[in-house]
Amino acid sequence: MVRRVLIVDDEANIGRTLALILEGEGFQTETYTSAAAFRAQADTLRPAVLLLDVRLAGASGIDLLKELRAAASPLAAIMISGHATIADAVEATRHGAYDFLEKPLARDKVLLTVKNAFEQLRLREENARLRELAGPDLPMIGASPVFVHAVEQARLSSHSDARVLLTGESGTGKELLASFIHHQSPFATGPFEKVNCAAIPTELLESELFGHEKGSFTGAAGMRRGKFELADGGTQVLDEVGDLHGASQAKLLRVLQEGEFHRVGGEKSLRVSVRVVSATNRDLAAMVARNEFREDLYYRLCVVPIRVPALRERAGDVPALATHFLAEFCRRNNFRAKRFSPETFDVLAAYAWPGNIRELRNAVERMAILTSGELLTPESVPVEIRHSPLPTRSSVQEVRHTAERDHVLRALEAEDWNVSAAARRLGVERTALHKRIRALGLKRS
Repeated sequence: MVRRVLIVDDEANIGRTLALILEGEGFQTETYTSAAAFRAQADTLRPAVLLLDVRLAGASGIDLLKELRAAASPLAAIMISGHATIADAVEATRHGAYDFLEKPLARDKVLLTVKNAFEQLRLREENARLRELAGPDLPMIGASPVFVHAVEQARLSSHSDARVLLTGESGTGKELLASFIHHQSPFATGPFEKVNCAAIPTELLESELFGHEKGSFTGAAGMRRGKFELADGGTQVLDEVGDLHGASQAKLLRVLQEGEFHRVGGEKSLRVSVRVVSATNRDLAAMVARNEFREDLYYRLCVVPIRVPALRERAGDVPALATHFLAEFCRRNNFRAKRFSPETFDVLAAYAWPGNIRELRNAVERMAILTSGELLTPESVPVEIRHSPLPTRSSVQEVRHTAERDHVLRALEAEDWNVSAAARRLGVERTALHKRIRALGLKRS
């Protein structure tokens, strides 16, 4: 945990003195001389210790403490006052203050109280992580070989800080597998931050990832911390990482290489320790060959590549997944328990599921809602699934992948695996062909 101390005191000299004392012991400090200045940053707060004066110019520290408690703020507040009364101390404690210090402030007393407050914060965070681990399960449901292999790769990679690249179609459960990796890893007690690189406008993506300083662009009314800063000591998931534009790719590469970055509009270099798990439904190796994605960034992200199989590749897992989703939905909505007939499982397993697990979950929930009885029969299955016009389970992507693989393999075999000659036959650069051979998993037999 980064040991940050926020100081709110309208006496500037006291704020500066406290900052010097704390920074001398390795704490990071931020000083505010009014409640208004502090409130302007309140939406960006993360775990820290707060030294808060009881009486501020034009405001009450106790009222500010009440606001923080109502907002479930992650701060451990220590109240300070030069005019303390027992009533003030009681009220502050009642509203969640960790401790109450009287002015003049003794250096050793301040340091001891702040260190104890950080220990309380650490225990609070650890308890929250343990509740999270013991609460909602992260079920890895499925016994098909392709899925078991992916889970085993994820389990083995989780024990290190190696970066993982999860590839697979949309809806296959890449985010769930990323969460599994985090909770099995040495970073499990740290934050778990996610960002969808495809869902954020290009001009805002750098600010989302790395934060921004006040006034760095139109609309930047205050300083904002980015995902990497919030994920310090934990895991950062970069979903749809293939959609990063060039400038963000360069900045991300610096974070991965050096562990540091600047906020947008900022000059101060910030260091973080973050485990990165990336996910994409695009072929990054092919994008590298087309100069659409940085090669050096690709190799930084793809230390451990794990392919998450499509649901049609693990049709035998459909009954177990459907049963889990049905039980979960009924429990969440206080429905009477429902079950599938064996014939219903046959119908579900025969479908291609182009939307993968996400589509299966939606279908099961719809069936649970629209079926009045306790038994879900084949008639309960949505008509577009029962009478799917798609008789084949091969997607356009798979057909293209298979065709390219066969085409490249034939050229290599025709040239006795001389890559330079095969590249001339295919009309591509030798380096590009090397990349495609790796991406397609081709090996000389």
